[in-house]
Amino acid sequence: MSMKSWLFCLTMFACVGNIATPDAEAQKAPKPDRKILYKETKQAKLELHLFQPKAWKASDRRSVVVFFFGGGWVGGTPSQFYWHARELANQGMVAACAEYRVNRQHKTSPFDAVDDANSAIRFVREHAGELGIDPSRVVSSGGSAGGHLAVCTAVLEKVDIDSEKKRASSVPNVVIAFNPVLDTGPKGYGYSRLKERYREISPVDHIQEKLPPMLIFHGTADTTVPFENATRFTELMTKAENECQLVSFKGMKHGFFNHGRNENRPYVQTMKHTTEFLGKHGMLEVTQKK
Repeated sequence: MSMKSWLFCLTMFACVGNIATPDAEAQKAPKPDRKILYKETKQAKLELHLFQPKAWKASDRRSVVVFFFGGGWVGGTPSQFYWHARELANQGMVAACAEYRVNRQHKTSPFDAVDDANSAIRFVREHAGELGIDPSRVVSSGGSAGGHLAVCTAVLEKVDIDSEKKRASSVPNVVIAFNPVLDTGPKGYGYSRLKERYREISPVDHIQEKLPPMLIFHGTADTTVPFENATRFTELMTKAENECQLVSFKGMKHGFFNHGRNENRPYVQTMKHTTEFLGKHGMLEVTQKK
């Protein structure tokens, strides 16, 4: 074989080998069935990216899960939870990946992000009829800063900073949080941005009785959001007689649960725990027409 032919074959082999790149994997990611506007702000119009079961009808009364992406309240995209959303939609839930305001794009604060998360939960309840959902079976979920938002929807109703008129409750029935920010004080994450106002949106400082059941995933080697925050939050929740299950992943760092990480083993494991927890609380049962 000539040198020219050998180089051509080598080039073709390299091209074939590059088919399974991260970009190619991303192209195979599930896509939402539709998007729906849930809030208009000065900075942006915010949408829910909806994933629906195959047999979905507007007359259904299904459970719904709303996912909030991570990114330190600075960046991120709803597509982070597309895989999770499609998997739960395949099991009968309506799943929504929510847009919310972030600093890089909208020049906003974590307080605005909390505001948007409350609005998203309130919206799905108020529009249950058109979304085909049961307003008494709402799950709030997310990772990192998005996990913080998910937990905030459960613990901060009494200090709701949402400027819109309150109608339906913004408190979910169940929370699933992936390495969430639970302490925004000096021992946690976000204190440098919140300073003296950190307690206003610090979940660990707002634990009370009769909170929704929570499932928390956290890596023991997380250097972004300390694992200690998750153990302390869980202990305080338990003392207040709330259900809070912490599932630890030994040696795992921040973001370990994302689809495509660690050969998808943590993704599969966390989704197994998630479906078991949701099933336990009646969130995977699909009720029939009204």
